[in-house]
Formats: sequence, C-alpha cells, structure tokens
Amino acid sequence: MAAAAANVVGKFRGGLADLRPVPRTLIDQGPNRSLYRLVSDEEPDGPPVLLVPPLAAPALCFDLRRGCSLAEHLVAGGRRTYLVDYGNVAFSDRRLGIEHWIDEVLPRAIRKVSEDSGGQPVHLVAWCLGGLFSLLTAASGDELPIGSIATVASPVDFTAIPLIAPFRPLVEATGGHLLTPFYRVLGGAPSYVVGRVFWATGINKEITKPLAILRNLDDRDYLAQIEAVDHFMDNMIAYPGRTFGQIYHRFFRANDLAEGSVDLNGRIISLARIKVPVLVIAGENDTIAPRRAVERLTGLLDGAPSVRFETAPGGHLGVLTGRRARGTTWHHIDNFLDEVA
Repeated sequence: MAAAAANVVGKFRGGLADLRPVPRTLIDQGPNRSLYRLVSDEEPDGPPVLLVPPLAAPALCFDLRRGCSLAEHLVAGGRRTYLVDYGNVAFSDRRLGIEHWIDEVLPRAIRKVSEDSGGQPVHLVAWCLGGLFSLLTAASGDELPIGSIATVASPVDFTAIPLIAPFRPLVEATGGHLLTPFYRVLGGAPSYVVGRVFWATGINKEITKPLAILRNLDDRDYLAQIEAVDHFMDNMIAYPGRTFGQIYHRFFRANDLAEGSVDLNGRIISLARIKVPVLVIAGENDTIAPRRAVERLTGLLDGAPSVRFETAPGGHLGVLTGRRARGTTWHHIDNFLDEVA
C-alpha cells in the first residue's frame, strides 16, 4: 500500500518515467535529417552504431525512457552510438518518395557517421520500416561504408500480417485505389491518423489498461513504462504522400519485398545485393510484424555472408524497448555486434 501511494503521488508530481534523453551532439543536418552523436562519460571505443528509426514513429523509440532505452544501453556499453532523426513531416514533403530516404537521407547519415568515427564501417540497428529502408539503402549503394545491419520487427511479407488481411479483398475490388484519394488530398497519412492506427493495433491492451494499472499500482517500473509509451504515442509523425503511396502499392498490394526486390518506378532494387552480415529479430507477440512476416527476410539475402534470426518477447514496440527487451533483444544485438564489429 505504501508503494502504491508513493506511485500515485509521484504520478501527480510530474510523472514516474525518467524521460530525459541520452545527451547528444548534433553533427550534421539536412532535409529530413538531423544526425546526433550520443555522448557518454567515457570515450567510446570500436566501430560506430547508427540507430535508424522508421517513418511516422519518433526517433525516441530508441530512447524511450531511462532504463528502457536501447540508446542508453549501447552508450553505457562503450559503443560509439549515433542517431538519425527525420524530424516532422509537413504537407510540403508530400512529393518525397522512398528514394529520398534510401538515396539521400540514410546514405548521407552513414557517410557522416563513418567520417566522424575515423572512416570505420557503420553498423546499422533499425526498427520496423527503418529496417526495410536500411536494407534497401544497402542493396542500392555498394560503395556505402556499411558493416552490418540489425533489423527489429521489420516485416517483408505483408500477406503474413493478419491485421491487414481482411482489407485485401476490398483493396483489390477497388483496383487498389481504396486509399489513394485520401493520401493524395491529405498529402500523406497525418500524424493523428498514424497514432490512431498504432493505438488500434493494441486495442485489447488499451481497453484493459485501467485495470492493469490498478493491479500494478505498487510497481513503479511498470507504471513508468506505460507513461513512457503514452509519451511515445503522443509524438507520432506523418507519412509523406508519395512514400505512403509507394508503401501501400509496392509493399502492401504487390508484396514486392516477399519476393526479394522492389520496383520503384522501374528501378528494381534486389535484397540479394546486400553484402554484409544481417541480424533479423521478430517479436513473439507482434501483431504488426508477426514472426512469419519478418522471418521471410532470412531467405532473401543470398549475398549476405551471414544471416541470423532471433525472436524475443514483446509486441511491435515492446520487442525493441519493452522491459524484457533488456535481457533479450538487446542481448541479441550485443552478441551480433561483438561478432561482426
């Protein structure tokens, strides 16, 4: 009872989650790109690690809160850690396509990180769509100084996602134009829509959240995690119109990536061209990127010298930065980096 009372008081006095970001220094900036070097008390050693977020979700996915921050974990482990942040997406960005992210934003960030770390190859750690963009970047840029890629919850087989299966007949019945008028008029998928869709994927948890809070009122760490996830949800970002359209038509409708390549206006990018080690991690309770949708990637990387597949507990966000990720997902990433770096 004393712990529960203290948590209630703490909640009303500013919150229980320590949301302070890991200290960082801006080292490069450009359109849709702010690149940070994360700062540690001691001089980091070894090759650099670049954290690559997806579109729509804020870059704080890697730095959710103190104690559940992959960024904090990597820095504390003595790794040279960098983070690319795309910033807010405006209506004026509606004409930006996938090419912008894989030809401009990520290549420039990768080259700058390599330069900043003395010319070393860069090891990418990416979540969700950030993993797909990292893979496409590596597949289309042989000259980039990439040392390895670790993807977390990055689906390539969209037919293996039960959540969207019911919409396929409707999409095909409309010739694929079900969403086209909306994202063209709106200039993309607005942040409030993205947030509602992400919220809806965990509707069962949302419905039972008040009861779960009452049951765990004495668990400060549990309550802090819920508070941090709510903060994350409140900071969703929009999708640019053209990028959203390409994801909708090429990834969802055509399911290009499940066959190992994607057609971007006649430009074929094949995942078989990736020549670096790859780690693929799937969440055991992920409804947005279930295991089968993620694991399909392991059969498409014919050119990679090694491909490792792991699973870890958690849903789409939880597998990256949930309380159990500390001893599972992060452990897999640490082992992988120790072997390839």
